[in-house]
Amino acid sequence: MAADLSQSRPDGPIILFDAECVLCSANAQFILKHDRTGHFRLASMQGSVGDALYRTYGMDPSDPVSILVVDGDRVRQDSDAVLSIYEGLGYPWRLFSVFRLVPAVLRDPVYRWVARNRYRLFGKREECWIAPPAYRDRIL
Repeated sequence: MAADLSQSRPDGPIILFDAECVLCSANAQFILKHDRTGHFRLASMQGSVGDALYRTYGMDPSDPVSILVVDGDRVRQDSDAVLSIYEGLGYPWRLFSVFRLVPAVLRDPVYRWVARNRYRLFGKREECWIAPPAYRDRIL
């Protein structure tokens, strides 16, 4: 069943992530903790909103090759998505934008290698990570 994205799309960027991946869910927790202004919303690829958005942008949510950050009509993926998240968290995390000096053609293969091997390197949860009640309003 497809999600009604017109009702669930918030103002501001949506981070699409893998809630079964230990690294990805740890990153989601980090974002929620450090995004003090509530700039980002998160949607797991296992949920209806995340599933629909992955499919909208031509990705298979059962085998995603990248994290996505959807901000209006702009979609970022791979290392660009990760850097846009840290930039959106403000200082001091914004300092990671220095990695934009490294061309994406060099950054993205490293990102993709980690993404392809994320379960082997960091583990896979038997159940999807669920945000604590204090953050549920930021989870789609």
